[in-house]
Amino acid sequence: MKGKINEKMKRKFDVVIIGGCGHVGLPLGISFADKGLIVCLYDVDSRKIDQVKKGKMPFLEHGAQPVLESVLQKKLLYVSSDKKIVSDCRYIIIAIGTPVDEYLNPKFRPFLELFESLQPYLNGEQTIIIRSTIYPGTCRRIADILSEQHKSINISYCPERIVQGYAMEELKKLPQIVAGLNKKGIEDASKLFSLISPKIIQVSVEEAELIKLFSNAWRYIQFAAANQFYMIAETLGVDFERVRQAMRDGYERTATLPKAGFAAGPCLLKDTMQLVAFYNNNFFLGHAAMMVNEGLPNRIVENLKRRYDLKHTRVGILGMAFKADIDDIRDSLSYKLGKVLRFNGAKVFYSDEFAKDPTFMSKEELISQCDVVIIGVPHSAYNGLEFPKKVEVVDLWGITRR
Repeated sequence: MKGKINEKMKRKFDVVIIGGCGHVGLPLGISFADKGLIVCLYDVDSRKIDQVKKGKMPFLEHGAQPVLESVLQKKLLYVSSDKKIVSDCRYIIIAIGTPVDEYLNPKFRPFLELFESLQPYLNGEQTIIIRSTIYPGTCRRIADILSEQHKSINISYCPERIVQGYAMEELKKLPQIVAGLNKKGIEDASKLFSLISPKIIQVSVEEAELIKLFSNAWRYIQFAAANQFYMIAETLGVDFERVRQAMRDGYERTATLPKAGFAAGPCLLKDTMQLVAFYNNNFFLGHAAMMVNEGLPNRIVENLKRRYDLKHTRVGILGMAFKADIDDIRDSLSYKLGKVLRFNGAKVFYSDEFAKDPTFMSKEELISQCDVVIIGVPHSAYNGLEFPKKVEVVDLWGITRR
């Protein structure tokens, strides 16, 4: 396969991944290396670079550790902080984050500046594949930036759609969306991703940009519906999880209704807000979903204030990661919940099964010391936990039962 990828010229690397030590770039890089390609991961995070070079995953990614060790040993994977390496590869994959600013608008400039900084190291025979989530129209804007010096550059957009923590498994089984600004870009990206993906779906660039944003916004809206239903059921004193299970039992029309719980992380809210910005603040479903999901921590605290004097209450939060069974705390709503509790005078304790922090305590210590325990994220280790009768448990997810 490597010979086919490098068929026109001899280069040191088949693939260079910008942002290669991150949650998107690293699993992708070791997956390509595991197929025999020579891959270089470019990153600016020295801590992650050192860890990867030593054969240690810098974050939890199920199934990745043994593959990382294997491809390093076979000399199929390299790591660098020197941007010049992009001049010595066939494919350049962009896998950096694309955040929103304090006003929830997309931050374009850093992403565009990256391409400006790459200009001296590019040539017309390379293919650039954008993997990051981007604002609609970004691919063509990048083409404009590069076209003055590299008129024949091939630009493709192949959005990442994996569930964080399970990329190694999902990269092998999920169809890959492939788009490009010219025929060569589409063909090159399709050839590359066919090495690891069972199916290639070719669409236009604009379609691909919307596929990514629509997918995350749709999930965010679904979670908002579940959380709104949870609030309504709670008002009536009804267990929403029992309602949800009965709704879904043998009834396919409601089978996709998710559990209630924090809808957080670095993608769902951000991508929904990118659509809001693109659609001139007329994406009303997105606004409503944000109000419900981001308002859930406040709703929990308001309910507790009706029954407790929070100034004399010890509250523990079980689960600080943004989703179950991973160690990533980015944009976790458990931290927002903790801030709101402390603002109202509560003494707050944190615990997590995967995320590490010297201020965290074990779940056993937290349960023994707190008056109220809130399940922030449904780590599998919390299934079937037993709590003393004196402890009130707030379990939005419905994973614990007394």
